[in-house]
Amino acid sequence: MSAPIYIGYTFEVIPKEPGTEILIAELGYAGFESFVETPLGVIAYIQKNDWYDTILENSYILKNGDFTITYTKEEIEQVNWNKEWEKNFQPIEVDGICAVRAPFHEKSDVKYDIVIEPKMSFGTGHHETTHMMIQHILNLDFTNKSVLDMGCGTGILAILAEMRGATAVDAIDIDNWCYLNTIENIERNNCHNIKAYEGDADLLVNKTYDVVIANINRNILLKDIPVYAANLAKKGVLLLSGFYKEDVPLISEVCEKYGLKFVQNFEINNWVAVKYVNL
Repeated sequence: MSAPIYIGYTFEVIPKEPGTEILIAELGYAGFESFVETPLGVIAYIQKNDWYDTILENSYILKNGDFTITYTKEEIEQVNWNKEWEKNFQPIEVDGICAVRAPFHEKSDVKYDIVIEPKMSFGTGHHETTHMMIQHILNLDFTNKSVLDMGCGTGILAILAEMRGATAVDAIDIDNWCYLNTIENIERNNCHNIKAYEGDADLLVNKTYDVVIANINRNILLKDIPVYAANLAKKGVLLLSGFYKEDVPLISEVCEKYGLKFVQNFEINNWVAVKYVNL
């Protein structure tokens, strides 16, 4: 049997985040089956048999004036997916303590060595927001703590929370691919205290957590902060990211309304990750 022929689209996305994340989600629904993130955006692949002329016509983000997206298209005889992925995913290290790598990378000589196979999920540590959330987690005591990782993506933050001593971790994502990918990465890192769920904040009924982690976009956070606050134990910690520095006053205003006090934030390239405490 001959190898399938693919159509490859190379997209340049401005701003890259959250534009690339939204674009990948839309392309997945349209039938694209593989994605490789690049410094400027993403390369998306679809089998030629599944492709049609108007496949991008219903894309919301391509028509959204908040994003500038250009692309080129080419026909590809055969794609070595492992080679493409390996070429674009390099291991990272955070503060000399935590490393994030793929299964094909050599084991890192650090205290927390996390192995992630992201596939189409968000959360390899390369994005500024994930990197800063890792920093927050490294600075917190998770011993015997209960934790929520909301919008878990690959499950990377939930995995690190268990490595840091958390004994009960819920990892939730609304995307089925992320949910399945989280389960795979939980097993890959030999974690035993994490439960993965597919859904949103509606799952947070009669729950209490010592630490809530949410690396999502600003609008979802603004909507769900009251739910996080209601499920956060006294003196519990809320870690939020997925938004820009100029959004902090708006986020903090809602947090303060529900008894959450600003403690500190990290900032990289205008992205921020903020820590609040439940008074």
